[in-house]
Amino acid sequence: MSKDIRMVADVSHLAPFDKDGALAEAADRVNQLSRRGLFRGAGALAGGALLFGTVPETAFGQTPKGDVAILNYALTLEYLEAAFYEEANAGGAVTGRTKLFSETAGEHEDTHVTALKKALGSAAIKKPSFDFQGTTEALGTFQQTAILLEDTGVKAYQGAAPDIKTPEILRAAISIHPVEARHAAWIRNIVGEPPAPDAFNPAADMATILAAVKGTNFISTANSASGGSSVSGTPSVTG
Repeated sequence: MSKDIRMVADVSHLAPFDKDGALAEAADRVNQLSRRGLFRGAGALAGGALLFGTVPETAFGQTPKGDVAILNYALTLEYLEAAFYEEANAGGAVTGRTKLFSETAGEHEDTHVTALKKALGSAAIKKPSFDFQGTTEALGTFQQTAILLEDTGVKAYQGAAPDIKTPEILRAAISIHPVEARHAAWIRNIVGEPPAPDAFNPAADMATILAAVKGTNFISTANSASGGSSVSGTPSVTG
């Protein structure tokens, strides 16, 4: 047995706290797993990309249309965030702690895009065209816009999760949600704002989020995630 597996399975030192034997039983189940199975399970918990990869193609072919719409909705938001960070990282205005945040968040959003596109296959909507109108060219504006976008992502995943019918897709989606929340907390901390300003976080439904995204005017051309018409306009972020 490998060192890593022993660390998981050996709970003898916890015996005084394991009055009903629950920990020992769980450890015994772990010991019955193959090394390959254990690490496959651990890998599935590592991120949304792997979790989406666990959805069988045959099962996804039978996915409710509502779930497909939600995934495309999520993909629209991930396209937006990924493009925003890509533009910022290509410029020179984002520096210091904010640069590390932008590079890390950008990598995460790229990974989310890849995972969602893989899950959707031919049903995935195309990447829209974006025009951020200079919001990535000044440090302060970038920071406030990042807060706005990350908050939007958090509310979107939180609002959509209860409507997802496919368990595998739900597990994958809620693995992305806390990452968006951590992004929001991180950039807030950088600018000196409370990382978690409220005890409860409000959710928002798809219609509300899409209206808010349209209101930023960052998407210059797109296929609507809800199947409506394209949107266009001049970017304007008010906070």
